[in-house]
Amino acid sequence: MGYRYFASLLVAVALLSACSSKPKNDYDLNYDFSALHNFAQLTPQKTDDPLSAQRIQVEISQQLTQKGFTENTQVPDFNVSYALLTQDKPKDSGLSIGLGTGTFGGSGGIGIGTSVGVPLGSDTAKIQTIQIDIIDPKTKALIWRGSDSFNFDAGGDQKAQDTAKAVSRILAQFPPQK
Repeated sequence: MGYRYFASLLVAVALLSACSSKPKNDYDLNYDFSALHNFAQLTPQKTDDPLSAQRIQVEISQQLTQKGFTENTQVPDFNVSYALLTQDKPKDSGLSIGLGTGTFGGSGGIGIGTSVGVPLGSDTAKIQTIQIDIIDPKTKALIWRGSDSFNFDAGGDQKAQDTAKAVSRILAQFPPQK
């Protein structure tokens, strides 16, 4: 019973971790983030997804303002830039291999089986990754970086909401709490 419980628990943890993504961040350990009050957004690089780019810019501004920072293009304490990457979502091959044991009558046996499934979903599934950088305007040094990804099948309202949530999850970790 102990083995089955452990195996079930392991499968449940693996499924939960596969379904949720946690934003990642890194930062300069020696930087004084408490001195940051004003920010300016740098001009983003051209992208093949201008609608998402515009949404990201608006969301960055809103999130930082809600955190108490003030947008000030003249004398910023920090600059904000972002990058946006859209990739095709890898499809599950649907190939699975199973190994089982059992008894029939008085004899036991081992069976090996394979199955091939057809991947479900559209061929247009994508993953969008957003990376936000916080840069010291005097030294031009990167002082903080955060990123997050989300899956989408189409644009529109759902993608706009997912973009806003991803930016919010990233900036929830800024400034870092040492």
